Amino acid sequence: MSGQIPRPEHPRPDFRRDTFYNLNGAWQFAFDDDDRGLREAWFRPEHELAMTITVPFCYQCAASGIGPTDEIHPILWYRRTFTVPEELRGSRLLLRFGAVDWEARVYVNGRQAGGHAGGYTPFTVDATDYVRPGENDLCLRVTDFPDRTKPRGKQYWDRGLMGCWYTPVSGIWQTVYMEEAGEVRVEALRVTPNIDTGRAVAELTLNKAPGPNVRIALTVSMNGEICAAVHAAAEGRRVRAELDVSRFLRLWEPDDPALYDLRVEVFSGDRRIDAVSTYFGMRKVATVNGQVLLNRRPLYQRLVLDQGYWPDTLLTPPSDEAIRADIAWTKRLGFNGARKHQKAEDPRYYYWADKMGLLVWGEVPSAYDFSDETVENLARLTLEFIRRDYNHPSLIVWTVLNESWGVSDIGTNPAQQAAANALFYLTKAADGTRLCSGNDGWEQTVTDLLTAHDYSATGAELTAHLQDRTGTETVDAGRRPLWAAGWVPRGIEAFLVTEYGGIAFASRGEQEKVGGVETWGYNDKVPDEEAFFRRVREQTEALKALPGCRGFCYTQLTDVMQEVNGLLTPDRRPKADPDRMREIFAG
Repeated sequence: MSGQIPRPEHPRPDFRRDTFYNLNGAWQFAFDDDDRGLREAWFRPEHELAMTITVPFCYQCAASGIGPTDEIHPILWYRRTFTVPEELRGSRLLLRFGAVDWEARVYVNGRQAGGHAGGYTPFTVDATDYVRPGENDLCLRVTDFPDRTKPRGKQYWDRGLMGCWYTPVSGIWQTVYMEEAGEVRVEALRVTPNIDTGRAVAELTLNKAPGPNVRIALTVSMNGEICAAVHAAAEGRRVRAELDVSRFLRLWEPDDPALYDLRVEVFSGDRRIDAVSTYFGMRKVATVNGQVLLNRRPLYQRLVLDQGYWPDTLLTPPSDEAIRADIAWTKRLGFNGARKHQKAEDPRYYYWADKMGLLVWGEVPSAYDFSDETVENLARLTLEFIRRDYNHPSLIVWTVLNESWGVSDIGTNPAQQAAANALFYLTKAADGTRLCSGNDGWEQTVTDLLTAHDYSATGAELTAHLQDRTGTETVDAGRRPLWAAGWVPRGIEAFLVTEYGGIAFASRGEQEKVGGVETWGYNDKVPDEEAFFRRVREQTEALKALPGCRGFCYTQLTDVMQEVNGLLTPDRRPKADPDRMREIFAG
């Protein structure tokens, strides 16, 4: 990447302005283990930081130029200079951060201009009143303590590796960029499709109440042909417009991922003062009589668990091409969807899933200690995750908890059950267009999907555990019951087995240890390719034969560090014949 800006593409095709100035690349960097930076005013432009880091890669990974390392440094400082382009002067100048883990303070020319808490979702700083002609200084102080009340996902809270938890990610790990916006501008934009009427509702949030001469123009097109054009008066911060595409109606689905482009322009009189481009798909997801319906038709989901880790970049995809390649592998191996596990993924993943036709489950990363702070953190992340990714038609399910992580006593603890219910209803209030899995795997309370995780070695064991619906609601592979104590199902839940498999090879070149930890898969490692195919075929066919089961999720797409049970190696090479895998999963 020497001499090139890493991740140069626009990070948000679903919310894009015409101006885009990428701030990735070499930044000054420093650890602040003694917490001296604030006392010594490291935020002042004259203070040079001793190290260099390549943004947007975290210090723990090799691509940053500092890692790989598992050292824990809870306070980080970043610095770089930037010049405001001539064409942006006189406009509002926004600094946008894709994701910074965990809490960031942003300084422009030595003055604090904004900040954000939360490691997976974006934030924006209006730097207009802080910049000056010529060169400007941008500085961040980031804190990321190994706190288990924060939504961490698969980021381990100690040094080394443990179980199915991996090297954490701290600081900037998604693109930083700069853009121009109007004095009155679009802050949020969501489009809700209704396939029954052939219409979609666009809801805009402006940064402030506009003046009397402000109006909004919305133009919908597909493949360059205009499908709808609407003008709406901007009487307050929130603007609602109905988009009629019934004459051009094409439904989004994996075999035909039809997308509509939407251009939103803000005018003051005849002068355009802001413009945002997005897109949407016309599709509908529901559960009816225990089935999942996509566009009113029964949907059988063939999912793969995908954790979104890369060897040299950890949670940050190394390139846009790497994202597309993962989706292409997912489809080639016979899956029609991915359960993105314990990660609010890079937005361009959802973009390419929209374009390439892949169903996706969005999963809120888990915390691991229960407290009021945990609930607050999870609720905030859930809302910000939904707000960021609402317009992606590929996303059909939100998962708010997984395997009772962070709510370890949910089976009998009323407070933890209430927390799960609150997250479910919060999700449904913010987004009524998608399904929600409440506590994926077991000990579920309110949920749209009854999900089981079962890593039994044989198909016969899977059948014995899961063939009887009553049985699936009382025990899961001898572990925990699928329903929390005292919980009465609503009767509408669709049943899926959302984790199984996890087969590792004993002889495919895998290391015996990674980071000093034994590598592993579920059950005994198979000795060769034929043994792998016998086991995976038997397991998958058993699940396909389960009465009332509406889909499965195989663990997992790639090896991740010590967990070597992927269908692909960490560098995305198939461990067995891809065509035979496809025949099993898609056949």
